Amino acid sequence: MTDVTALANRLIAAPSVTPAAGLVFDVLEAMLVPLGFAVHRFLAGEASDPGAGDGSHGPVENLFAIRKGPSGSKHFAFAGHLDVVPPGTGWTSAPFAPEVKGDLLYGRGAVDMKGAIAAMVAAVVEVPVEAGTLSFIITGDEEGPAVHGTRALIDHMRAVGEIPDLCLVGEPTSVHRLGDMMKIGRRGSVNVWLEVDGVQGHVAYPHLADNPVSKLVAMLAELDALVLDEGTDWFQPSNLEITEIEVGNPATNVIPARARARISIRFNDRHSGASLSERVGQIAQKHGGTALPIISGEPFLTPPGAFSAMVAAAVEAETGVSPEPSTTGGTSDARFLKDLCPVIEFGLCNATMHKRDEAVAVADLAVLARIYRRIATAALTND
Repeated sequence: MTDVTALANRLIAAPSVTPAAGLVFDVLEAMLVPLGFAVHRFLAGEASDPGAGDGSHGPVENLFAIRKGPSGSKHFAFAGHLDVVPPGTGWTSAPFAPEVKGDLLYGRGAVDMKGAIAAMVAAVVEVPVEAGTLSFIITGDEEGPAVHGTRALIDHMRAVGEIPDLCLVGEPTSVHRLGDMMKIGRRGSVNVWLEVDGVQGHVAYPHLADNPVSKLVAMLAELDALVLDEGTDWFQPSNLEITEIEVGNPATNVIPARARARISIRFNDRHSGASLSERVGQIAQKHGGTALPIISGEPFLTPPGAFSAMVAAAVEAETGVSPEPSTTGGTSDARFLKDLCPVIEFGLCNATMHKRDEAVAVADLAVLARIYRRIATAALTND
């Protein structure tokens, strides 16, 4: 099989802190074109508008690559992202100078998720064109706001009529060892900005002022006390967390004119982003405040069935481990891709993702490439 470690080295060596564009996409394109893929790259979000209120930024580069099989054959897609979080400080080696030390390959993105993309490339080398159509759905905006990334790719794929039958996202899902977990769904996410206006005044004359902090505290207490649900068969309970409180009052003897807060809700399929936004808005209004929600994604579930069995069989064949189907963890771009076709996430061990000295076991890269080859082959040839 193609040297997957060498492929991972090339990707890691191309710095791509989110939003990613340019060199790292050049590297991936250079890998795919010789394998028969037609590569389409485009920028989205060129006009960055910090005041838009949606966290968007640009430009973001996206790549859709496709190698078509025989007419009428099935279409299987690999999906992922080339952008990485900032490396931070304190690395024992340079984050964008990949280095093998012992059994580990170090570098930002080794786990999340340039290593997985390298394994995808190595896998498709071993899948004959006659088996069916393969594609890569790759964004430079997953670690950021995800406004101009996979959603723009989905629009492109719909426009050109290239919709996969199944999609595998290479997020690092394994926990203790490669193969012990796959994600068959994710909870939804909504962030809400809360604000209460009052009347500024001297603390010695409270009757001449209107303290917004008291109202905000009461609002947050009611929100924090909510029990949204007890969980479902496949999802853990939804949770609401207070993530910021801001008053910005430098004076000790002044009642402020305004108080703000932010909450984040991760929710299962008993709710929708809209229903939770409405509920929070009603509580905010009750306490004299306003609420501005931004829905990052809705919950989704790919029910256990033929696709998850296919993934599990491939993992077990290469590792001897049967992966646990799970919906735990944060969000991923699978929350968008599920609108195209059934989607499952499976990838490397996640212990070092987003940490300094991010590293992947070299042996795991080779095993993952073989797992991906098995999954792609089965997806294209099984009825």
